[in-house]
Amino acid sequence: QVQLVESGGGLVQAGGSLRLSCAASGTIFSIYAMEWYRQAPGKQRELVAHISSGGSTNYADSVKGRFTISRDNAKNTVYLQMNSLKPEDTAVYSCYAGYLKGYWGQGTQVTVSS
Repeated sequence: QVQLVESGGGLVQAGGSLRLSCAASGTIFSIYAMEWYRQAPGKQRELVAHISSGGSTNYADSVKGRFTISRDNAKNTVYLQMNSLKPEDTAVYSCYAGYLKGYWGQGTQVTVSS
């Protein structure tokens, strides 16, 4: 069983930065593609960033140039560095691990005040 635990969320002013972490256990982390999703109140969940097992990355257009996804396989952890945050980035951010099956973390709240 794969467990994912996110951390690093919080309240930040517009223009600020946060770094989210997602620590994995119970699996061979390096083989998994990892993704960050977010869901704002009243909106559908959206894919924010993706990193493959080989380190290739993709981003939603809304966060390109501001967010960076990275992974440290030695620490079984994926990160999301979020810079130049905007109020519209406010959401619950969840990580997802995918390889044959998919697993979700519990999510962490990010609130950006204007």
